[in-house]
Amino acid sequence: MSILSVENLSLTFGGLKVLSNVSFEVNEGEVFAIIGPNGAGKTSILNIISGFYRPGAGRVFFEGRDVTRLSGDRRAALGLGRTFQNIALYRGMTVLDNIKLGAHSRLKTGLLSALWYWGAAQREEMELRREVEDEVIDFLEIESIRRQSVASLAYGLQKRVELARALAMRPKVLLMDEPVAGMNAEETEDMARFILDINEERNVTIVLIEHDMKVIMDISERVLVLSFGQKLVEGKPEEVQSHPAVIKAYLGEKRGG
Repeated sequence: MSILSVENLSLTFGGLKVLSNVSFEVNEGEVFAIIGPNGAGKTSILNIISGFYRPGAGRVFFEGRDVTRLSGDRRAALGLGRTFQNIALYRGMTVLDNIKLGAHSRLKTGLLSALWYWGAAQREEMELRREVEDEVIDFLEIESIRRQSVASLAYGLQKRVELARALAMRPKVLLMDEPVAGMNAEETEDMARFILDINEERNVTIVLIEHDMKVIMDISERVLVLSFGQKLVEGKPEEVQSHPAVIKAYLGEKRGG
């Protein structure tokens, strides 16, 4: 059963066609990967799904609801989480405070209560902190750095903190843009393990963009391949990897003689 679907997405920037009639569905509970050469339109798809871009044509459905015209924050409140290729953390704040910011989209207390920080607002804030500390921080094994400034952390740990912030939103679908880019082998292995744990233990559907084909082959259930803004192939990782059109898109035509 699909939890996320896009229909005939098209996007143009200044006369440049970025996406052209791209359609696909993501099943609830799966790890779905989007791959393709640089400039294929992969990040643009995530930007449309999460509400950063408005498509020129086409629609986005989340849990059967048309969310194409909803703002990004409303989509986040419905359960669409996001991490970014370039780390988007507040570097001067602590790990804990960055993660708590991700969860604040779920707070329900009114503005007056929040300003005076009493009653329901205080109780909700304390519950939020407990959840972040007991569940998200422990889950991603970052207890030892929770009070450190983000700016003081190594790159791989910053990527893990960004993942923690997205998890604090309690997403039903998590969109991940190159989660292992720039990581060494050990960091890549750790991140792949966390992605699988999030999917299996927290029942979060994963949609990821990634250039590391080993990670794609190891953790994804289905793969969509884009080329020049168009859908090229969709299928299981082993089917996609050996498809002639995919080999051509990545490696070019074989030269004769």
